[in-house]
Amino acid sequence: MQLQTKDMLSGTDAVIFDLDGTLADSMWVWSEIDQDFFVSHHIDFPESLNREIEGLGFTETAQFFVDHFPLEETVEEIKQLWNDMAIEKYRTKVPLKPGARDFLARLRQIGIRTGIATSNSMLLVDVFLSARGISDQIDAVTTVCDVSKGKPAPDVYLATAEKLGVTPERCLVFEDIPMGIRAGKNAGMRVCAVEDDYSAAQREEKRRLADYYIKDFTILRL
Repeated sequence: MQLQTKDMLSGTDAVIFDLDGTLADSMWVWSEIDQDFFVSHHIDFPESLNREIEGLGFTETAQFFVDHFPLEETVEEIKQLWNDMAIEKYRTKVPLKPGARDFLARLRQIGIRTGIATSNSMLLVDVFLSARGISDQIDAVTTVCDVSKGKPAPDVYLATAEKLGVTPERCLVFEDIPMGIRAGKNAGMRVCAVEDDYSAAQREEKRRLADYYIKDFTILRL
């Protein structure tokens, strides 16, 4: 597996991570928040929701809710509500994926720059990185709210590469869902898919789309 890691990082100047389900074991948070949100609004949970919002940014998802459900809140009010519901979970309950801390530290040691390209809010990214003590291990963060289009469009990955001062072909992406994998590939980057319980049903599609596939970061020994 050490050879695979070296192969993955060959020709790589920057590694860009998705956050939820990739660097952070956090998809359970949003399952809980969605359930609580619909219960509190007396709306039946739509079975197709996860498929319809996959890849959307924080603002895009809030707009989807406003457009598709009988809600009184505005987009900004929904975003604030979600942040309020999630912030303590990201601060105290969301762990890093196994091996992620050591992998980040080693990337820093060997001079590979690091970034995050996420559909989450900047507030929750900052809270999570600070609480896990890894803010200094990340050189750039871009959210889908910062760009024109969400995943699978390449915008969030291209913007992160630009912040890092690295060309797309010199970037390696870690992602956990097909939309994110497509975004990285559409940006002209190599992509490693990461196992996550939330996307277990999409495992074969992830393997097909990605250049590499890992269970977690513990196998990446540098």
